[in-house]
Parts: sequence; C-alpha cells; structure tokens
Amino acid sequence: MKIVFLTVGKTIDSHLIYLQEEYQNRLKHYIPFEYIVIPELKNTRNISESEQKEKEADLLLKSFDVNDEIILLDENGKHYTSVEFSDFISKKLLSSQKRMVFVVGGPYGFSQRVYNRANGLLSLSKMTFSHQMVRMIFAEQLYRAFTILRGEPYHHQ
Repeated sequence: MKIVFLTVGKTIDSHLIYLQEEYQNRLKHYIPFEYIVIPELKNTRNISESEQKEKEADLLLKSFDVNDEIILLDENGKHYTSVEFSDFISKKLLSSQKRMVFVVGGPYGFSQRVYNRANGLLSLSKMTFSHQMVRMIFAEQLYRAFTILRGEPYHHQ
C-alpha cells in the first residue's frame, strides 16, 4: 500500500515546512509515501464559498483513483488517540487497497461531492488548527503510528 497526503494549498511558513518534511522523510522508511499539493484557487474574491468548494472538488476528484481509500481530515471526523490511530493504520495496511489518500481541503472545507466519494473522516483534534499546521501535525502523527506499530521508542505511554 502507498499512503498519499493530498492538500489544497501549500505551506508557506518555513518552520512548518521543515518539520513537515522531516516527518515525511522519516515515513519513507516505513511505507511508500507521497505528498501532493493542489494549488489554491486564484481570484476567489468574486466567487462564493460554495463555488470555491465546487471548483476545489473538481481538482480533488481528478486526483483520486477509482480504487483509492479516501480519508478526509475534517473537524467532524473520528477522533483517535495515537495508539488507536496506529491500530486504524494497521488494519488498513491489511486491506487490498493500493493507495490510502488522506486529504486536507481548502479554507472552507469540502463540497458534498467530495464527502460522497470519501470512505471516512478523521479529526486530529476538537480544536481548530491552521491548514499549514494540520499538514505538519498529520505527518507527525502518521510517523508516530508507524513507530508504534514497529514497537520503536518514539511514543511513550
């Protein structure tokens, strides 16, 4: 299986970029991993939030393969502890899926079409984080999940 992390918009804070890349590089020792950025829409001042979500949906849906397992990072998603998340990843690794795609949407979230295509929703916290921070936090949690699965000393309980 390959894990794909798909985001709308890039990270611009150099500190967050460094940390995100650090964890993404570590992940490559455990599983094939790819980070894909869909550029943010331009000239969005004159379009509504729903129009923006629909235009982003067009771009996201083109990025999915028909057999992908799509997990949206969403404030209404399922909450896991780090150990529970590692169990979730472990179960998914046993499936016959070729790719598991975790998705961070644009500033207004996802259109209904993207929700309809998704296989699940994941929330990193009940708190709200900037999209840039979410990318780094998710990369770290995914790395942590693999260290838990391997019994490595990164995670302490």
